[in-house]
Amino acid sequence: MFKLYWAAFTRVTLRLLGIPKWLLLIFSVVLMSLVYMNGTVSNLPVAVVDLDHSESSRDLMRALNTSSKVDMMMYENSLAAYQDINERKIFAVITIPRNYEKRLLKGETVNIPAYGDASSRLANGMIQQDFKAIYQQVLLNYNANIMRNNGFTPQQVSIVLMPINSQTEPLYNAGISLAAITFPGLLVMLLQHSLLIATTRTNIALNTLPQGKPPKIIFLGSLSALVPIWLFLSIVLFGLWPWVLGYRQLASLSQILLMTFPFILAVMGLAKLLTECLRRVEMIYLTLAFITTPVFYLSGTIWPLDAMPHWVQLIAKLLPSTWATNMIASVNQMGLSISDNLFNIFMLLVLCAFYTSLGIFIAALRDGRLRKYFRYRLIRQKSNL
Repeated sequence: MFKLYWAAFTRVTLRLLGIPKWLLLIFSVVLMSLVYMNGTVSNLPVAVVDLDHSESSRDLMRALNTSSKVDMMMYENSLAAYQDINERKIFAVITIPRNYEKRLLKGETVNIPAYGDASSRLANGMIQQDFKAIYQQVLLNYNANIMRNNGFTPQQVSIVLMPINSQTEPLYNAGISLAAITFPGLLVMLLQHSLLIATTRTNIALNTLPQGKPPKIIFLGSLSALVPIWLFLSIVLFGLWPWVLGYRQLASLSQILLMTFPFILAVMGLAKLLTECLRRVEMIYLTLAFITTPVFYLSGTIWPLDAMPHWVQLIAKLLPSTWATNMIASVNQMGLSISDNLFNIFMLLVLCAFYTSLGIFIAALRDGRLRKYFRYRLIRQKSNL
């Protein structure tokens, strides 16, 4: 029995090493992640139209220019700026209105129009957040100067402007950019997609041998040969390549392997179900090509799971990538331990058992073994009577 297992394991391993098509996954990851090499979004061109030309408006422009995400460009009028934003030359237009300084001195409310290109949600959101924070800080400093000039002590100024001293501790420290949040989910999806193709391809190849289906131990040995290859890929995807790009890495190699192994088992169980439902190589490729993007959105990387409808959450929790993304991001980015993710590991093992059992049941149903079994049981019961 062990000789058959080892022979199948060795044969598939040598074939994978002889024609290493799985290395294309590393090439695609390298090519795709080139957009993240700068680490963060910076130097976004933003138009500023100063209609006041006062000392206060210049102070505001100097404050805006301190942001690393904004490359401030001066415009004489708003029409030219709006034309450039329509032509996608700039991302936003900020107009400082006339009488800006006078209205500040009078204590009146000043509205600063800001017009952004919402088609780029990431850039527009980052500009909006930076502009709000900078403007609030400018107003805070301006009010503090007025109070000090009117005889307020620094302690009184602090109490009036900030009556409550607060400190924000980030629960999710994603590192240096938004890419560090989406990157683990994207890598999990690539690992899942490639392993699904490889596993279903192996299952179909064994099911369609000219000499008929081999023994179960041959299936086990052939599928086991995929595990070391994809464990190696997990080290490259979750450990080596993010480190090369300079992203925050807190998980050790042993932790990466411990998290990836149950994920690989769950994906192989799902592949067993897909094999028995489709049973044709071309159908496997077509199906996986269309469902990969929806599965990525359901993983919780782009949109929180709690914000999804309950029935959508149920579908998301039936996917191995959902639990793996949550586990790998929490350990590698948030610094949590493996013991904090035992439930994620447990759910991946449950999914592995569930999908494998369901695949075996469908295979027995389609091959007629299940009907033969119940017919045999029925005949036995009648004979006993």
